[in-house]
Formats: sequence, structure tokens, C-alpha cells
Amino acid sequence: MLCVKAPAKINLTLDVLHKRPDGYHEVEMIMTTVDLADRVGLELRQDGEIFIHSSNNFVPDDQRNLAYQAAKLLKDRFNVNSGVSISIDKQIPVAAGLAGGSSDAAATLKGLNELWSLGLSLDELAELGAEIGSDVSFCVYGGTAIARGRGEKIEHIAAPPSSWVILAKPTIGVSTAAVYGGLNLDDVKHPDTARMVEAIKTNDYAKMCGTLGNVLESVTLDMHPEVSSIKEQMKRFGADGVLMSGSGPTVFALVQTEARTTRIVNGLKGFCDEVYAVRLLGDR
Repeated sequence: MLCVKAPAKINLTLDVLHKRPDGYHEVEMIMTTVDLADRVGLELRQDGEIFIHSSNNFVPDDQRNLAYQAAKLLKDRFNVNSGVSISIDKQIPVAAGLAGGSSDAAATLKGLNELWSLGLSLDELAELGAEIGSDVSFCVYGGTAIARGRGEKIEHIAAPPSSWVILAKPTIGVSTAAVYGGLNLDDVKHPDTARMVEAIKTNDYAKMCGTLGNVLESVTLDMHPEVSSIKEQMKRFGADGVLMSGSGPTVFALVQTEARTTRIVNGLKGFCDEVYAVRLLGDR
């Protein structure tokens, strides 16, 4: 069995520029990986079937699963005879704004490229990933990048300053479509992407924390006030920067000391069942 790591991502910035004629939104965002990861196991099958199993019962085990779609895409596109059994050990929260499903799909693309001896480059895999979902291209590369278009146009940048990341996911479901549908682009504060790039390039941690921004946050906070409560709790216990990732509901805090990280994690007990203290990865 081949085992591939599938790390989560957070958005340091997320800006929506306009709605496109094809129905998607034009975005500009900075994403970076953290060291919370699923493990995707891949094993060849001689019967030509694609079989998928996850350790989390909330993850679909059929063609709705992005990892299944990744395997099907490669198998059909390159006329592969053999099948694959995909086992996903879920560590990333589901439907959380952390790209867990997209990262599993990216890991499947990379693993099957090796297992099926397809000889595709990362760029080619990222192009295929864009056919599956908007975040899959970024997840193929990992590291830190500016994503544009609907998320598939990737520009790699340096890793951000070293930091602890506390992730907190409330027990609510957020519909990405509903969040985008509730977005009024004339009435939001747009993040300063260029300033964030500058903060990362100059390794300016304070500037990075002060430039965090997500246009979707206000929409999700209106729908789910408990997300706002988590943000306030993180700030109260000493977070340097706090932001919702993606369309939510996960909120992350940036902290540089382990002692303060522990204090924030303890302070979130009772507010949130799913809390993780991890590190920024940032490098490809």
C-alpha cells in the first residue's frame, strides 16, 4: 500500500472580486498548509474497480467523494486497466473550510500518478485537479500560494513566519453556496492581498497578523453567531491574529508561544468540541 499525506490549508486572506459569467466567483486569496493531515492509503486492485473507505462516517464512500473523482478522472483519461482501493484516515474536520476533501483528492492524484506509472508533472496534476474542485490545484502543490481565478491559478510565494495555529470548529454545518449567495460585494471590507504578500516576504509576523482578512467571514458570522463567540474567546485569551478559514465554520488563531497556545486551547473548552493546536507548514 502507498500512503500519502494530505495536509489541511487555511486562508490568510480570501477576497472575492466579482461573479463570473460561468456562475463561479473570481477570487484572490493566500493559502498555506498546516500540519494537520489526513492519510490516504492506495492499493492496486486487479478487478478494475475503484473502492473507497473513510474512517469518518460523515465522508461519502461513493462518487460524491473527491478522492473517488480523482481516481476516476485519471483512470478514464489515461485508460488505466487496474483499479484502486482508497482508504482515508480522516484527521481534518469535515466540511470545515480547511480543504480536507480537496487535499484527499490531491493526495490521490499524486499517489496514483506513482502507482499507475503515469509520469505526470505536478503542473499537469494541478490542471487535472482543477477539474475536480477549486482548491485541489493548490493542494497538489501545497506550501503557500496566491490563488486566483476560481482558485485554480496558482502563484507560489515564500512560507509565512513560523507560528502556532489553533483551529476550532463549532458543531454546525455551513453551506458554501449559501455563504457566497449572501455576499454583497458592495458592502464588504476587502483584504489587502498585496500587503499580506509583503508581510510574508519580509517575515513580518505582526504585519501578517494585522492583515488577515476574509470577505466571507461577515456573511457566515451573521448566519452563525457562535462563530463570532469563538473568535472573541480566542482574542480574549491572547491570540495575535484570528480569522475564519474559507467559508467556515472553522476559526483559526495565530500564536507564537506554546504557553499562550495552551491557554487558548484550554479557554476554548466548553465552546468547541473540535480544537487542534498545530504548526504552519508553509513550505512545499
